[in-house]
Amino acid sequence: MSDVLVLNSTYEPLNVTSIARAVRLIFAGKAEVLHDRGRIASPTIEFPLPSIVRMLYFIRHRKKRVALTKKNVLLRDDYACAYCGKRGDRSTMTVDHVVPRRQGGRSEWTNLVAACVECNGRKRDRTPLQAQMPLRRKPHEPRYIPFFVVRRNTERDEWIKYLTLYSVSIEQRLT
Repeated sequence: MSDVLVLNSTYEPLNVTSIARAVRLIFAGKAEVLHDRGRIASPTIEFPLPSIVRMLYFIRHRKKRVALTKKNVLLRDDYACAYCGKRGDRSTMTVDHVVPRRQGGRSEWTNLVAACVECNGRKRDRTPLQAQMPLRRKPHEPRYIPFFVVRRNTERDEWIKYLTLYSVSIEQRLT
């Protein structure tokens, strides 16, 4: 994997970037390597391949929002059906509107849940109350943190200690 975790000067995760961008930040004197995954060498220079870099100055940033996509809804719900709890993968899970669009439900974080094909078909265009299919947990908009990006791209073990600064459990990191 060629992703690099970028930390603010306060060790707060900022984002995930490419190795090329991380190397440019290091050569420009804007970042330092905290963890590398080996070295690359040429006849004139030897350089670490960064896995984690820290900015040498503080970066102010606005809070970002997680894009509302099928993949992100499934990630938020950990590929588990909101009605029966059955786990699946991207090909076996669907996204369901809690309040159907036909009844005025909108496509937003608080109205979308992961559902297995069977439960989605059984619920049809009814609310969970009308279908007598209670939700296992209330849908919510996840906070944007690099962990969400990492979760999408498969996390690296050495990143965990910097990403767990947010909270104790994985469930809380995604909420």
